[in-house]
Amino acid sequence: MKEIPILYNGAMVRALLDDSKGQTRRIINPQPQMVTDGAILPWEGDPAALLPLLQQSKRACPYGQPGDRHWVRETFVAFGHWVTRFSAKKKRDEWHFVDMTIEAGHQYRFDGADPFAARCAGAAPTWHTRPSIFMPRAASRILLDITAVRAERLHDISEHDVKAEGITPDEVRQMWLYGASNDERAAIYRRAAVIPYRYLWESLYGAGSWDANPWVWVVEFRRTSKEMHQ
Repeated sequence: MKEIPILYNGAMVRALLDDSKGQTRRIINPQPQMVTDGAILPWEGDPAALLPLLQQSKRACPYGQPGDRHWVRETFVAFGHWVTRFSAKKKRDEWHFVDMTIEAGHQYRFDGADPFAARCAGAAPTWHTRPSIFMPRAASRILLDITAVRAERLHDISEHDVKAEGITPDEVRQMWLYGASNDERAAIYRRAAVIPYRYLWESLYGAGSWDANPWVWVVEFRRTSKEMHQ
C-alpha cells in the first residue's frame, strides 16, 4: 500500500471529519488529447476508455489507486520557533520554522496557537499556526483508503457526486418552478445542486476554471481514522 499526502481546506476537512465527504476531483495534468485526421485535439472519446489509455501511457492517477491511502494535510498548530537561514538559491536570508513538537514531548494541535506568536529571532518556543503544505506525516489525523479511481469531465458531476464531495445542498434545490414540466424541474433541481460545487471549484482553481470543463481524476475513498489530536 502506498501512502500519498493530499491537501484539503478547512471546509473540506470538516466534511471529512463528519464523514459527509467520500470523493475528490483533481485536474488531470496535462489534459488528455487525441489525434483526429492528423490533428492533435482535446480528448472527446469515451471516458471509460480514457483511464486504461492513461495507465498504458504511464500516466496513472498521481493521487493513487484502489488500495492506496491518503494522509490529509490541513492547517495545524506546531510547537517551535523561528530562525533565519541563508538561501544560496535566493542569495538572501529567509525565515525558517524549527518544529520542536515531537522533541518537546507534545502532540500536534488543530487549535490553540499562541496569539502572540510571531517571527522573531531569539523568541522562546511556543505554539504557531502552520500552513497545510508544511504538515508532517506525524501530525496528520485523517487517513483515507482509496476505493475507486476514474476519469471524467468536470461537468459530468452528478447530484449524488456533489453530495459525496461534501457539499451541503442549498435551499434553492428545494424550490419548484410553477408550471414547469417534470423534465424542466429535474434540470433545475440538478443545476441548483451543482452550483455550490462550482463555487467551491472556482475558489480553488480561479475564475473561469469551471467553464473550462477540464478532464479530472475522480478519487473515491472512505475514512479509516478517527480524530486523534485535540
